[in-house]
Amino acid sequence: MKVSYQWLSQYVDVSGFTAAELAEKLTRSGVEIDSVEDRNKGVEGVYVGFVKSREKHPDADKLSVCKVDVGQGEDLQIVCGAKNVDAGQKVPVAIVGAKLPDGLNIKRAKLRGVESQGMICSAKELGLNDKLLPKEIQEGILVLPGDTEIGASILNVLGISDEVLDFDLTPNRSDCLSMLGAAYEIAAVLGRPVRLPDSEQGAADNVGAGKVARQASEQISVEITAKEQCSHYAAKLIEGVHVGTSPLWIQNRLMAAGIRPINNIVDITNYVMLEYGQPLHAFDADKLDNGHIDVRLAQSGEKLVTLDGVERSLEPHMLLITDGKKPVAIAGVMGGENSEVTSGTTRILLESAKFDGGTVRKTSRQLGLRSEASLRFEKEVNPEAVLPALNRAAALISQYADGQVATGTVESVSKQHNPVRIELSVGRINAYLGTTLSVEEVSEIFKRLHFDAEVSGETFHVNVPSRRGDITRGVDLIEEVARLYGYDNIPTTLMTGVTTPGALNKEQAIRRLARTLLTGSGLYEAVTYSFTHPQQINDFPGAFKESKPVTLSMPMSEDRSTLRTSLIPHLMEAATYNRNRNTDDVALFEIGKVFVTNEVSLTKLPEERLMLAILLTGKRQATHWSGKSVEVDFYDLKGVFENLVGYLGLTGKIGYTAAQPDGFHPGRTANITLQLPEGDQTQVIGTLGQLHPALQQQRDLADTYVLEVDFQALAAYADEQITYSPLPRFPAIGRDLSVVVNRDLQVGELTAKVKEVAGALLESIQVFDIYTGDRLGADKKSVALALVYRTLERTLTDEEVSELHAQVLTALEQSYGAELRK
Repeated sequence: MKVSYQWLSQYVDVSGFTAAELAEKLTRSGVEIDSVEDRNKGVEGVYVGFVKSREKHPDADKLSVCKVDVGQGEDLQIVCGAKNVDAGQKVPVAIVGAKLPDGLNIKRAKLRGVESQGMICSAKELGLNDKLLPKEIQEGILVLPGDTEIGASILNVLGISDEVLDFDLTPNRSDCLSMLGAAYEIAAVLGRPVRLPDSEQGAADNVGAGKVARQASEQISVEITAKEQCSHYAAKLIEGVHVGTSPLWIQNRLMAAGIRPINNIVDITNYVMLEYGQPLHAFDADKLDNGHIDVRLAQSGEKLVTLDGVERSLEPHMLLITDGKKPVAIAGVMGGENSEVTSGTTRILLESAKFDGGTVRKTSRQLGLRSEASLRFEKEVNPEAVLPALNRAAALISQYADGQVATGTVESVSKQHNPVRIELSVGRINAYLGTTLSVEEVSEIFKRLHFDAEVSGETFHVNVPSRRGDITRGVDLIEEVARLYGYDNIPTTLMTGVTTPGALNKEQAIRRLARTLLTGSGLYEAVTYSFTHPQQINDFPGAFKESKPVTLSMPMSEDRSTLRTSLIPHLMEAATYNRNRNTDDVALFEIGKVFVTNEVSLTKLPEERLMLAILLTGKRQATHWSGKSVEVDFYDLKGVFENLVGYLGLTGKIGYTAAQPDGFHPGRTANITLQLPEGDQTQVIGTLGQLHPALQQQRDLADTYVLEVDFQALAAYADEQITYSPLPRFPAIGRDLSVVVNRDLQVGELTAKVKEVAGALLESIQVFDIYTGDRLGADKKSVALALVYRTLERTLTDEEVSELHAQVLTALEQSYGAELRK
């Protein structure tokens, strides 16, 4: 918000403070001023002149010789090259000795033999932003209104001797998106009163001599159909208007705020919007069907050509202003071309309303239309400014466009504004701030803020003005007290009360440990998007293949339009990206959330499951002259995972069963199972294996091994405390066992049976060889196991180990038909 120092001084006395000093005080009170800009870019000695005559230069076709009266008793002869200069105009004239921006000094000169005693200036030459002026003025000299006083300083006429404060507002301080809001803020900081404009003057009784004001309700009507999206709509009818140029003082103030003047009607609505923070819109009343206004939501397929000449496709969530038959404006965003005020307009329906900020924000964003009006509606306007702003604009239109304002205001209210009343004690204020403020000091601060506060003992009952929609709780009032008292005045005090030391919960601690172990194992952590392409889910559904895809309503792109159900597709993308850049050896992991639901149309939020995914492809280690490089395989991936579960204390609880899920190699994949504490039940918590060859080829990958496991399940049953075992004092006895079994028997079943029979005396078991061949038969295989027996209490004898080992062999023979390999 750009705030003119001169304009501001109409509402609050700022004497004794420069614009820079005001900026410092406001910034210290919590409203940051980004910059202070001087509108005078170095103009001196420029006055209003009257062009008495214009003649063609005798030696130059493109130059004119003008006689100009600048109010100094003697006419000046000035040679001018502007095409639009003409006799009878009032123009800015830089006399000899004048200074212009960029260090230009005006001197007597001869142009093609004709003496020139000054310069007739354009807006750009005066340092004005000519982009805010009509194109015809940009390309020539600046022509001033006919009633401008000859000889007046151009600094005063164009309001150039002014400074502009650029308010860098946080979203909660939308009250300062208006001159009055800024005035209240500065008045509170300086402790001075606010002077409000007379919004009613001339608003309802300016119909001209001998005429009788007609009732507005007899000619226009208002209806709110979308009651949730519009709480208040008010309108006035103004007849007999003359659309033309607005007064120069209004144009100056609009340009100081960065708004381009258009005509007196539009300029007045913009002026009042800047003054009150309440956007207004003027419709050509003759273009409305029977003068009717209906505020409703758009219908599917409806279209509207807006004032910028672009046809907009409307959606059912967008709020429209209609005349009962056709849309005439997008509420809070932009008016329609079919109801635009033009030079031929004589009757105006003037609108002022309170639209829902969320609705306007969504519409503005979707259409790519951001206007000064939408900026204010998005942040919620003051509900009690709807009528004052309307009356103020009607009064100005009556005064500067000869409008005849019909009696009364036609309005519809669907929801009443409930004032905010907050109870707050001085003790609570001091407890929060660490101060010793008295009731009188706090009362004075509320008075400076123009807050109506009743005092009962040490308790305040504060009626918050509607312009301050950011204040809803006691802590908001405490913040107001703090910034008006002065942050620099608040003493430094120690914190009081019970403090709780910060700590990680179990899942966070396990997650941190997992990251440390996996990076220590040579893997790199990846962080990928939570959004994916729907085809990614079809190609690789992951652990939750029954989950329904969750589609975003406003995705960034189709590639990021659906919430992921697996981490692996994006890890595959990362691997492909690296291979395309000659990095073939990739080892990645990610700990992140996937989103699961069984609903096609969501009625509740999807479940978020924290998962761990690992991807390995390429060589096991970098190529070295001392040995042959080896490609990673299934057991490298399994080893990384078993190293992790070993640290989590889950070694004996994790198992593997053969599986053939979608997206995996049918013969090189296993489900990961977790033994639950309750009985002998197990739960499948993940999958590890090689990607399906077709998927590898599609992604341009070599043999790639992936793992995805439910990390929440691991964390839930993991032991975050590391348990240490003492070194054994007694020797171990080793026995090897090689048995022939059916080829389809899983080795895990063999080892489980061995552990069951051997019991506590079995310290470890390891598979060191698996052999298949014609010598054994097509349906047989040989499995060689290394068993280590030990107890921590004593030394085992060879006889008892041999007896136990024989029992193991017998159990394998009886359970699986195993035969000792000879």
